[in-house]
Amino acid sequence: MFCRLLVTILSSTILTAASGQSDDLAQGTFVSSEANPWIMPRTEFGRPDFQGNWFFGSRTPLQRPQNLGEKQTYDEQEVQAIELSLRERLARQDAPLDPNRDAPEKGARIGQEADDAFLGHYIAPVLVRVNGEYKTSVIVEPSNGRIPRRESFQDFYAKQRAAGLSATDGPEGQPLSGRCLIFGAAAPSLTPMMMNPNLQIVQTENYLMIMTEMIHDARIVRIGDEHHPHNTPQWMGDSVAQWETDTLVVHSKNFRPEQSSIRSVTISEEFELIERYTLVDDNEIHYSFTVSDDQAYSSSFTGERILTRNAPEEKVYEFACHEGNYSLPGILAGARRLENERQ
Repeated sequence: MFCRLLVTILSSTILTAASGQSDDLAQGTFVSSEANPWIMPRTEFGRPDFQGNWFFGSRTPLQRPQNLGEKQTYDEQEVQAIELSLRERLARQDAPLDPNRDAPEKGARIGQEADDAFLGHYIAPVLVRVNGEYKTSVIVEPSNGRIPRRESFQDFYAKQRAAGLSATDGPEGQPLSGRCLIFGAAAPSLTPMMMNPNLQIVQTENYLMIMTEMIHDARIVRIGDEHHPHNTPQWMGDSVAQWETDTLVVHSKNFRPEQSSIRSVTISEEFELIERYTLVDDNEIHYSFTVSDDQAYSSSFTGERILTRNAPEEKVYEFACHEGNYSLPGILAGARRLENERQ
């Protein structure tokens, strides 16, 4: 039922300890090459050690730009040109504004130059290789790098709009992130988000906890367990995992439909997600995912990217959202005032 992306660890020789030799597993799997010998770090339980703080931001877009068609990778010259363009754009954003500039014309778009410059520096202006290649999109299947959406599908929010509920009728019409509940996407690491793209992994023998810095979402993955039989929708779904040699395969389902995001991944009650985590060196995790949802998509789709370990001084900070969330009452109060003025 589910397409699974087979992940190949990039190394010249892989010597894997036998499954029954727990002492060898605890010491690590020796991955060697003449130039770069590496011992895979392992937990006291003999499994690959994913623990630490990781960065999942990326300049590679989730979907491939349509003008690139079936082009799946960039060559070195194209990468250099793209990175130069990114650096030039950041330099323009960093340039000081003219204090004597004229006021914008009535009805003109008011830019957020300061915000844009701030957000632009979350991710370095470089492209990152995945399996030795510069991908044109995170999505690698289907071959056009695009999400195969069903045009007729209506997600949770489309159904609300069809029922006559506007975005300002109540807090339920606002995005989940605007309500400080959860970051919109079903699983944050699916998308190369720009703000706070950091996560922390804590690991035991039977659990893996993945906490993202953005709105401090925490997923608890049960290793070696079965899905709950009651199929109750949950924030971030019901996640269980199994080991396939040194790859952790996570299967999640029963997501709350409010986690649908038109900007990235729309979902229905049938949405299911398979993720694969493979440690490829001390500082990189190869991450791949396959999304299946027969209501929302005409076929499943698969993507892959690299999670990079943060430097020791790069901490994951508390995301104090509710404490400064003045926007939501302001939005609703403004809407009520407009309603009164129109009566």
